[in-house]
Amino acid sequence: MGEAGPGSGADGSIRALTAGTGDEPAACRSLKPPPDRLYGRGRGHTLRPRQRLLLDVTLPRLRLSPDIAGDPLAAFDPPLAALWLEVGFGGGEHALAQIDTHPEAALIACEVFENGLCSLLSRVVPEGGENTAPLPPNLRLWPDDARALLRRLPDACLDLVFLLFPDPWPKTRHAKRRFVHPAMLPLLARVLKPGAEWRVASDDPTYQSWVQDVMAAQVLFDAPAPAALRPDGWPPTRYEAKALRAGRAPLYWRFRRR
Repeated sequence: MGEAGPGSGADGSIRALTAGTGDEPAACRSLKPPPDRLYGRGRGHTLRPRQRLLLDVTLPRLRLSPDIAGDPLAAFDPPLAALWLEVGFGGGEHALAQIDTHPEAALIACEVFENGLCSLLSRVVPEGGENTAPLPPNLRLWPDDARALLRRLPDACLDLVFLLFPDPWPKTRHAKRRFVHPAMLPLLARVLKPGAEWRVASDDPTYQSWVQDVMAAQVLFDAPAPAALRPDGWPPTRYEAKALRAGRAPLYWRFRRR
């Protein structure tokens, strides 16, 4: 997903959006739902020939077909027992670390930014092996809006979901674009197994406050206080490293589906 930036500018918290209502949970539920469209860039700098080859040749080899999203584990050979999902994998370092550490888990990694897709794919296959090099058997990619995938997935199929350093959309008028949103929670809860975990991390103060408010006003997830240090089993990402260099303090949540 997009890179997290500093939370300067207009206050985009639920408290700001609902000031004066006296009833934040009700106001939270009445927020406008996220538009059914993507925002932000699909591409950064001009793609180099190697990057174009990765998208044209390697990506189709790993892409999860929409036709099989209703039975997602069928996309993995050999069959795997656990199904994980990463929403917005950025440069791919977290996704690749997870599939390497957990070969027993099938991971569907979502990213719409072409340069991010190329970053991951360039680590998966060597130059010259775009069409022939072996691929990780426990990885599939969804290069489209993650919400479209969530709508296609069957009920209670996911064991673990990652949302790490998403685009914070810090301005109040952009709050509807955030993935953590009251309207998104039922959709995500539907596809998570009872007891499944949803990991969220952000370094943006506005987004951190937003997550706290949204999760305090819902009943679908257990929502303990976040950790201030990255927990064990959370591979680092480039966005976390950038935040720490800039002096920002990430928070790490572990929500549990009830």
